[in-house]
Amino acid sequence: MRELKAGIIGLGVGEQHIIGYDAHPHCRTVAICDIDAAKLAEVGARHPHCRQTTDPSDVFADPDIDIVSICSYDDAHGGQIVAALNAGKHVFVEKPLCVTRAELDAIRTAHARHPNLKLSSNLVLRRSPRFLDLRARIQAGDLGDLYLLEADYNYGRLHKLTEGWRGRVPNYSVMLGGGVHMIDLLLWLTGDRVEEVAAFGTGLATRDSAFQGDDTRIAILRFASGALGKIGANYPCVYPHHHKVAVYGTHATFENNVDGALLFKSRDPSVPPARIQTAYPGVAKHALIAGFIDSVLGQGAPDVEPEEIFACMDTCLRIDEAVAQSAD
Repeated sequence: MRELKAGIIGLGVGEQHIIGYDAHPHCRTVAICDIDAAKLAEVGARHPHCRQTTDPSDVFADPDIDIVSICSYDDAHGGQIVAALNAGKHVFVEKPLCVTRAELDAIRTAHARHPNLKLSSNLVLRRSPRFLDLRARIQAGDLGDLYLLEADYNYGRLHKLTEGWRGRVPNYSVMLGGGVHMIDLLLWLTGDRVEEVAAFGTGLATRDSAFQGDDTRIAILRFASGALGKIGANYPCVYPHHHKVAVYGTHATFENNVDGALLFKSRDPSVPPARIQTAYPGVAKHALIAGFIDSVLGQGAPDVEPEEIFACMDTCLRIDEAVAQSAD
């Protein structure tokens, strides 16, 4: 089995990708890229085996590179994915896949032209032991028929909007940047699809800052099964960073909150819920990379398949489009 070579673009969370690739016995990182020369030198000093460049085109053009990890700013993802696919590279990308519907269409077209290339995204909550446990319970019928699902991306990091790069990205979307995790989680947990969306946004918490977009967005979803969903992307909350989830079924209710996970099997207030002990989040940021490498080597499928990413992105974009319509 030959050794695959990886190149990483963007060295924030991208450094975790280096660790993920280098931990696999049949892959190693050979090139790293960041537009910030100081950041590139800092990370490069910790990984001296990697060639360094500030130009993403150098990574796409390198004939030795098999896999490109894209960890750049959100609004750069779409164009870089298309460039990597057209250069014959397998692509693993941080969320979101892209930020516009035109970019989503371009990615789908490029991938269709190169069906032999693997494409996946780092929707890492799928590997959280707690949510793997929840999915197994749903599939076993322990919760009965699902009728309402709630998932809140409580970021709790206001400074990321008011001081960091997110505040400098034109039309930065908290739903694409964070809520995407919760949308993918609900689609993956249920195997359902979204048929209808209504959504609203507000920027009240950041109105006196340089950030001028919505810092919070809420969406109501109707699934094909008839179940309802509520998705929240709440960046400025005075609350720990947390993925708050509630799944209501006809037999039981699951809740993941900051105090732990609970499974309610009775409406009687005197009957305590069961405490779910699985780890949360309990997953490294590079946890999906090993499976992606294996898929490139023909040893199975990636954790997140292209059509699953496209469905998730379509829902994200529909939410942002609904917010725009509600503001008109």
